[in-house]
Amino acid sequence: MLDATLKTQLKAYLEKVTQPFEIVASLDDSDKSRELSGLLHDIVSLTDKITLREDGSDNRKPSFSLNRPGADIGLRFAGLPMGHEFTSLVLALLQVGGHPSKLAVDVIEQVKGIEGQFNFETYFSLSCQNCPDVVQALNLMAVLNPNIRHVAIDGALFQDEVEQRQVMSVPSIYLNGELFGQGRMDVEQILAKIDTGASARDAEKLNAKHAFDVLVVGGGPAGAAAAIYAARKGIRTGVAAERFGGQVLDTMAIENFISVQETEGPKLARALEEHVKQYDVDIMNLQRASALIPAATVGGLHEVKFDSGASLKAKTLILATGARWREMNVPGEQQYRGRGVAYCPHCDGPLFKGKRVAVIGGGNSGVEAAIDLAGIVAHVTLIEFDSQLRADAVLQKKLASLGNVTVIKSAMTTEVQGDGQKVSALVYQDRTNDELRTVELEGIFVQIGLLPNSDWLKGSVELSPRGEIIVDSRGETSVPGIFAAGDVTTVPYKQIVIAVGEGAKASLSAFDHLIRSN
Repeated sequence: MLDATLKTQLKAYLEKVTQPFEIVASLDDSDKSRELSGLLHDIVSLTDKITLREDGSDNRKPSFSLNRPGADIGLRFAGLPMGHEFTSLVLALLQVGGHPSKLAVDVIEQVKGIEGQFNFETYFSLSCQNCPDVVQALNLMAVLNPNIRHVAIDGALFQDEVEQRQVMSVPSIYLNGELFGQGRMDVEQILAKIDTGASARDAEKLNAKHAFDVLVVGGGPAGAAAAIYAARKGIRTGVAAERFGGQVLDTMAIENFISVQETEGPKLARALEEHVKQYDVDIMNLQRASALIPAATVGGLHEVKFDSGASLKAKTLILATGARWREMNVPGEQQYRGRGVAYCPHCDGPLFKGKRVAVIGGGNSGVEAAIDLAGIVAHVTLIEFDSQLRADAVLQKKLASLGNVTVIKSAMTTEVQGDGQKVSALVYQDRTNDELRTVELEGIFVQIGLLPNSDWLKGSVELSPRGEIIVDSRGETSVPGIFAAGDVTTVPYKQIVIAVGEGAKASLSAFDHLIRSN
């Protein structure tokens, strides 16, 4: 199952296992069960700390649990955790085997202190880059606390469950049989939902913090670069972010970040966070900014308020809240979001195997999505508002070579239709004659650009008609001492490498402002 190189790498990791445990597999006579058996035999052949039994009786086959003698650990994989989930498997093996987590000590203690019964199920796809974060978070929580149990389920392999629960977006998380959440979540985000007092405690801690010299709002590439450049100046630096990594976490392949030939969004996001942590930076996650109160006088303190009830003050601010996927804003979109309406073809595409889908948008993102989906689904209908596609010529040529793709131009999506449970059709207006046409389908992937995350700034700093923060050549906004960087600003070309440079520039400008103000 595993090639020689992967076995060598895995063997080195398994040397960190200190406590013996067993793998109990539940198998049938399917090809996937035979593949899983081969994978598990490869694993146990690499260490004497792990044993294998294949007499499990779990209803989901193939699946396997990790059991440590004397410990009640509820951790199971249903399917073959390969692809993006192979890392989740390796981490689970290490953690059940006694290797300590890098999670902060106070968070570990919070997990251990959770009371009640929490039976989690996570549906993932092997091509989803956000799913491993959820799987790894819940696996670790199951290792730390016997009250928490977790099953990670390959949605493509257990189609009957996916159909029954109408799972049309991954990761989809169920708690005690009820939908708990969808999309990327880490341990702290999950704790915030199940530990009801956590948010208030965190807000109290933030309110007690002294003013920062530089407070960065946002943890994407621009925010990370700004924090590093500020911290290197030896000044008091903080980063408040809703999720560290920002939209990079939702990006699959990155091939244009200079000096890095190829990487993936989540991997780059982790690298950014680890780099920031090398410096004396106060990182405050799960903080969604809600209001900005500029300083009353030049040299005074700016204040940022958050949804959690927390408030932070700083001598200078760097706003780097990024952007989000633009929505169609048509009837039915919100009703069927996560039930046929999706925004990540890499994550959710495998759930639509053999079905009919549409891609909205004819730019690079839309055409790339259509090309990827064409290899999975029965048919793709690409709908473009303009009279011509805007994607690069090489992408258009590839798209034209695919036999199961239909391109409709000069079309404006007007409605998403469904049966009350899931998407059943899309309605568009033919802009050449104003006729309404209906496309019957099961999925819609929206790829029509970005919107700046600046709603919370209205009335505090000057915004462009598109809602972007207006900045000058130094990254300064209309308010002295408040700077901005990245996709939330008027700087053209929303690219990771540009955001990093703009974050560094804004940070240097903020430092210069501090020197002159003092």
